[in-house]
Amino acid sequence: MLSYISAKEAADKWNISQRRVSVLCNENRIDGAMMVGNMWIIPSTAQKPVDKRTLKNEDNKNVVLRPFVKWVGGKSQVTDEIEKFIFSDNKVITKYVEPMVGGGALAFDLLSKCNFERIYLSDSNAELINAYNVIKTDVKELINKLTEKQLVFLPMAENGRKLYYYSSRDKFNGIKLSEKTAVEKAALFIFLNKTCFNGLYRVNKRGQFNVPMGAYKNPTICDEANLLNISSALKNVDIVCGDYTLSEDFIDENTFVYIDPPYRPISETSGFTSYNVDAFDDNEQYRLAGYIDRINAKGAKFVLSNSDPKNTNPEDNFFEDLYKNYSIERISAARSVNSKGGSRGKINELLIHN
Repeated sequence: MLSYISAKEAADKWNISQRRVSVLCNENRIDGAMMVGNMWIIPSTAQKPVDKRTLKNEDNKNVVLRPFVKWVGGKSQVTDEIEKFIFSDNKVITKYVEPMVGGGALAFDLLSKCNFERIYLSDSNAELINAYNVIKTDVKELINKLTEKQLVFLPMAENGRKLYYYSSRDKFNGIKLSEKTAVEKAALFIFLNKTCFNGLYRVNKRGQFNVPMGAYKNPTICDEANLLNISSALKNVDIVCGDYTLSEDFIDENTFVYIDPPYRPISETSGFTSYNVDAFDDNEQYRLAGYIDRINAKGAKFVLSNSDPKNTNPEDNFFEDLYKNYSIERISAARSVNSKGGSRGKINELLIHN
C-alpha cells in the first residue's frame, strides 16, 4: 500500500523549504502529490525534482565570459574544482555571493552557466569596483576610450610606450574617483592593468598605483566583445564596494559563498598582500574565520581559498587549527606572481568548505 508524507517531511528529506515543496506540487512536478484539505501529501517514494532554476538550459548557447583584468591569484585554472561544491548535494542554491571578487574568474564562469535568482559581488578595492560598475552601466563609452588608448599605444616604439604608460599612471593617480571621472578612471585602470608588469595591482602607502610597465608586445587593451557580454551579464547583479562582511545580510540558507582573500604568505618573498593600503595579516585571517562561522550558522554553503603553508613548512597547522570545524582539501595550482617566469611551478592551495 502506498504511503504518504507531508510537505514538511518532504522538505526535511530533500533539504529544501516547505514553501518550495508546495511550489513544486503546484507546478505538478512531484509525481503522485495531491491536495488533501488545505495541505499537500506526497508519496514517500517520490524523488526530489531536479531544480531548474540554477542551471541554464543546455540547449541555449551560453556566452563565455572572461575576466576583464588580470588579477593576482586569479581562479581561471581551478574553477571546475570550486564549482563542484555548488551542486555536490541536493541543496537548492538560488543566490551566489563573492565578497572578495578580484578579477571575477569564478563569478564570470558561473554567470555564463547558471541562473541564480540574485548575485552579490563586492571588493574593498574602489578602483576595481568602479570598473565593474562602469562596464555594467557605461560600457560603450568605456570601449571608446579603451579603443583610443589601444590605437595610440600599440604602434609605438618602446620609448614611446614608456612615456605613454607612465604619463597614464600619473594621470590615474592624480584623478580623484567620482561620478564624473568614473569612466576615465575605469579606462585608465584597465589600460594600466593590461600593460603593467604581470598585471599586478599594487599601491604605496599613499594609496598610489606604483607598478612599472610590463614587456608585452601586443596586449589586448580593448576586448570589445567580452566587455559587451560582461555588461549584459552584470545587469541584475548587486555590485558593492566595501568590506566583505557587508554581504552577511544578503546571505541565507540558499546561498553559495566563495571567498578568495589575499593569501597568507608561505615565504618571506611571497607576501604580496598590498592590493589596497591596508595589509591582510593574520589578524585579518582570524576576522575572516569569524565571518565564515557566521555564514555557516546561517546554513549557507561556502568555499574559501587560501595558500597551503605546508608547501614550505610541513609543521605549519595555521589553517588546520583555524578551520578545524570544516573540511580542508588541497588542490594543485600554478603560481601567478613571481619575478622569474621559470619559477612558476605547481604548488598546493587550500579549499576550505562546509
